Amino acid sequence: MEGLDYRARHPWMQRWAQAPVVAKQLSQTKTSRLGVQEKQNVSMGPRLHVEEMKLDVSGAAFALDEGPSRHVQVLRMQPGEGLRVFDGRGREWQAEVTEMGRKVVQVRVLHGIDNDRELPVRVTLAVGMTANDRMDTLVEKATELGAHAIQPLLCARSVLRLEGERAAKKVAHWQAVAVAASEQCGRAVVPQVLPVVSSVGWLQQAAQMGQEGTGQPTGMTLAAPATQPASGGSGVEGTAVNEAASGGWQARGVLSLRDAVPVGRWLDGLLADQVKRPELAMAGSMGTGRANWCFFSGPEGGLTPEEEDLALSGGWQAVSLGRRVLRADTAPLAVLSVIAAAMEA
Repeated sequence: MEGLDYRARHPWMQRWAQAPVVAKQLSQTKTSRLGVQEKQNVSMGPRLHVEEMKLDVSGAAFALDEGPSRHVQVLRMQPGEGLRVFDGRGREWQAEVTEMGRKVVQVRVLHGIDNDRELPVRVTLAVGMTANDRMDTLVEKATELGAHAIQPLLCARSVLRLEGERAAKKVAHWQAVAVAASEQCGRAVVPQVLPVVSSVGWLQQAAQMGQEGTGQPTGMTLAAPATQPASGGSGVEGTAVNEAASGGWQARGVLSLRDAVPVGRWLDGLLADQVKRPELAMAGSMGTGRANWCFFSGPEGGLTPEEEDLALSGGWQAVSLGRRVLRADTAPLAVLSVIAAAMEA
């Protein structure tokens, strides 16, 4: 009886007790309303990333690479069953299995699929590399949230120190994480994980680019040319290198407490500028209608005063994320979540 009296005094407890019933009703409603669509999605099969060169000709048959072939074999798919393939540059096709070999699976492209799940803006996350597997999580979640590119930076306080071959192997690993995340979240574009560079050199290059040309805020990453993507890269259209050459970033924010504006107010200002000056959305995005933004944050120990000085003196806007201390892998994802929620509302 005391329990009943307690629930009577607290209406929210009654709602909590009814939650399983409501959940069941919603589940039944969703099934009845979306049953046909769900069956269609199942018939389309799993999504796999394949190299663009194999998808140039509609109706072409080709062999999946070892990784995707193994995935299809684990699913025990049979000839005639459907799957979806995408090239990481925004194009996706419906395909079917034609032959199941012991090591290689043959598929045939049937027709194209409209799939635009990209954010209205292209967001590059420039992040101080985090230790352990936190960088894997950051790349995975950034891909799910719609990041356009990820720039790993070697900062003064970075615990993870990567150079040379070790850095190249890590970038290839992170690129594979981005591919897997794109397969899971439904994106046809795989964000490019750019080569590891020094934060100081990267900021100096960005400042130099900003002083040249049109005078618009621009940025630059020290990545391989677009025609030669970095090891493990997807060759994503509109890499940060191209953005620098064609007008750069229209917005640059850095995580800092120095005269910082809250992230919500910063975003409100960017959206207001985009409404007042729609031509900014075209500049630097190669005619796609999507502006290029960049957000820069440090590693576990944060940015040093020297790194902050270099960024702020180069035209970066100081942005804060509230009164709580966020981990290095949480902060950029929080910003990206705010952008995605505001732009796709």
